[in-house]
Amino acid sequence: MSKTVYVDNAATTAMNDIAIEAMKPCFKEIYGNPSSLHSVGQVAKEWLERARADVAACLGAEPREIYFTSGGSEADNQALRSAAFNGALKGKKHIITSAVEHHAILHTLKKLESEGFEVTYLPVDGNGLVTAEQVAEAIRPDTALVTIMYANNEIGTIMPVREIGAVCRAKKVVFHTDAVQAVGHIPVDVEKDNIDMLSLSAHKFHGPKGVGVLYCRKTVNLRTFIEGGAQEKGKRAGTENLAGVCAMAAALKDAIAHLYENMAEEARLRDILIRGLSKIPHSRLNGDAKNRLPGNVNMCFEGIEGESLLLLLDAKGICASSGSACTSGSLDPSHVLLAIGLPHEVAHGSLRLSLCPYNTEEEMKYIVEQVPAVVEYLRSISPVWEELEKGQRPHLI
Repeated sequence: MSKTVYVDNAATTAMNDIAIEAMKPCFKEIYGNPSSLHSVGQVAKEWLERARADVAACLGAEPREIYFTSGGSEADNQALRSAAFNGALKGKKHIITSAVEHHAILHTLKKLESEGFEVTYLPVDGNGLVTAEQVAEAIRPDTALVTIMYANNEIGTIMPVREIGAVCRAKKVVFHTDAVQAVGHIPVDVEKDNIDMLSLSAHKFHGPKGVGVLYCRKTVNLRTFIEGGAQEKGKRAGTENLAGVCAMAAALKDAIAHLYENMAEEARLRDILIRGLSKIPHSRLNGDAKNRLPGNVNMCFEGIEGESLLLLLDAKGICASSGSACTSGSLDPSHVLLAIGLPHEVAHGSLRLSLCPYNTEEEMKYIVEQVPAVVEYLRSISPVWEELEKGQRPHLI
């Protein structure tokens, strides 16, 4: 196959034509500052608010509950810090999360811990799941916030968000979910799912980078995150990224309009990969086999290093990853794979393939053909694999 096979859509997606076309008017025709009172500015304001209404409709929210941000990480930071400091005013400084959250959550919580907050990190099972029962048992009178991701960015496991939200609602605890990997890929409804705050990022569903959303239920007090202006109802200063916002709204509307057909096709292609790659000896699928994102495949292959696997696959035109793009520079194994019980030496040999509606069956067959060959080659030059095969150390998969 001569063309590049891009299967790293959990890291970022290519902008689609719908998003690109939605941006174009904002560069030359609708160029005003939405905060300006003159007609050019007010036209830009109309476009901004139309996009806000479109995003709200896609989430089952009200337009006034949608705040535009620079992406998922900013939305996570603002959500967690808002809920934490709101709770602190009432003497509540306890937060609950899971051990497999994105680093935008985990690093923010570490910062809050240094500021006097206490965090409970719930363990996950072998599939990466946290249960509503675990959350219920962990909630205390001083719990200010529960933050559990909607779907895991590495292993694709979908959390029981609706049930967790119901527990939080009954206990009167604010519930936030990092839904960056979920929105635009599976059904998400903030009302039905009992969500108080939600983060998303446009570049995960074929919108542009640098723009995202924080949904904040109208009953939750959102604290100002960036000072200096009255934009976003005074909660985030700075002239709005109108082109990015309009492109994000268009991309999200398109994703929701084709959600179920895209889910079905991605799942079909995903299962081709899982069936093919599972035939590799001493391999394992990570994450819940059924309750997972339709486009996610995460595998471990014993006796190899994930970095070498990625480089050799790239030489064959296959763009993949070994986990979160935000930690690709780290030599440490994935915290998610360690949390589901994998030993370090197995977690190092991971491969994440994340699909989108533009991938094809031909590409999947090419991957299924190339990955086993690369794995076999890497094992042939691995002293660790030689020890495993000679029985000098036990196989772990």
